[in-house]
Amino acid sequence: MPPRKRTRSSKTPTDSGEAVDGADETSVKDLEKTAGSRRKAAGSVKSVNKDTADYSHWLMKSEPESRIENGIDVKFGIEDLKALPDQTGCWDGVRNYQARNFMREIKEGQLAFFYHSNCKEPGIAGLMKIVKEAYVDHTQFDKKDVHYDASSKPENPKWSMVDVQYQRMLKRYLSLSELKKHYHQHCTNGGPLKNLALFTRARLSVQPLTKEEFDFILTLEDKDCG
Repeated sequence: MPPRKRTRSSKTPTDSGEAVDGADETSVKDLEKTAGSRRKAAGSVKSVNKDTADYSHWLMKSEPESRIENGIDVKFGIEDLKALPDQTGCWDGVRNYQARNFMREIKEGQLAFFYHSNCKEPGIAGLMKIVKEAYVDHTQFDKKDVHYDASSKPENPKWSMVDVQYQRMLKRYLSLSELKKHYHQHCTNGGPLKNLALFTRARLSVQPLTKEEFDFILTLEDKDCG
């Protein structure tokens, strides 16, 4: 769908390697590595990615609180998505190669957690569905856009985006601190979150989830956080 002006600004500080709030990065080793070479054409946004062989769900980060970057407010929380026409928007602005590669593997109809990042209390706020698979992110060519990339050319675009649609809020907000507690427990006991990308690939704004990870996290909304 043709994106509205500033419908989405998904380049969080975690994408570029800039500093993030302490809660997001506490005791997490930076495992970001550039994954794969650049694609040559707008149509060639799909490839086989061994990393995503067992992944069918996703976690995607965005900033729910105002932050001005180059004169533009990059705020985009789940309520902003919900307020868009058809509750649908483009997930643009991803400027990390591994996050981009993961996004290129996302399939239409798959579900993703909407994660609030770089805020007072990071965590999972709700669910959204992928309604359009990866295509060229137009913001890379817009000199007025905060995510403009002068090194990316129309004949050889670097960056992609997907379209997402709001599904629902979770029954309760699942904070990063609560998820971290389960992660540490599962690292010890061999539970489903022992390899959760939120802690093993913490800097990425687009992260894969196995069905087992997704299903376990979803059960938490029905439980007391205590």
